Amino acid sequence: MSFFTSLSGLKNAETDLRVIANNIANAETVGFKKSTAQFADLVATGSSTDPRRNPGIGAALAAITQNFVLGPLEQTGRSLDLAIDGDGFFALANPFSGDVSYSRNGNFSLSATGELEDAWGNRLQAYPVNAAGNPTSNTPADVDVPITNAAGSTLANVTIDVRGVVNAAYADGTTVPVGMVALATFPAPNGLRAIGQTKWQATGDSGVAVFGNPGIGNYGEMITGALERSNVDLAEEMVSLLIAQRNFQANARAIDTATQISTTVLNLRQQ
Repeated sequence: MSFFTSLSGLKNAETDLRVIANNIANAETVGFKKSTAQFADLVATGSSTDPRRNPGIGAALAAITQNFVLGPLEQTGRSLDLAIDGDGFFALANPFSGDVSYSRNGNFSLSATGELEDAWGNRLQAYPVNAAGNPTSNTPADVDVPITNAAGSTLANVTIDVRGVVNAAYADGTTVPVGMVALATFPAPNGLRAIGQTKWQATGDSGVAVFGNPGIGNYGEMITGALERSNVDLAEEMVSLLIAQRNFQANARAIDTATQISTTVLNLRQQ
């Protein structure tokens, strides 16, 4: 039994090492959120079990939890870089499937046809606005920046202000608001499913996305010309790495000891 107990510890230490290694690998990934492996002990119980003589039978993985604490904000000076000082997420729609994912990575660019999109072509969702920059609908949609205005002037620049309003500036000196960035929050963000590329999908555990305006409630303030870096603390992860490594070594040593004891007992029985 001690062999299987130590084997569970060995597997858990390996899982812990994988989680820590993933955190370290993404220490420079914009918008990345670190994870932590949580474990629970296993106990064999029954009506005849004596609680004073129960050594336990090992441990099992309970959960891998994500830590959504705000990462450091880095100024880039780029007009289409956005950071959220709060709990909100950017909503991104896949142009082919229409599936919506959520991200803290605010590194956006303008496509040739006038959509704001991330590095993988997913389109930033925003509210339509009137001439004063106030939302006219509570349903987010793709940001559509006209390449030329009504007078035929070509697009010169696109900026986003602290309210999240996307402004298109044209060669004739006019500026037109074309949308307000929609931010999403969730009742239980730890229930979000990570899908890679620093994106998450809503699940039954996270609850449905609740959309709102930047600067209101816990959606967070919009910071332009900045990006949120990974919230991984390398010093902390290195300490956790050493602890996980020692746990792995200790469980491996326990398996060696259990094997030696079993071999000795078998030899004695054969004599």
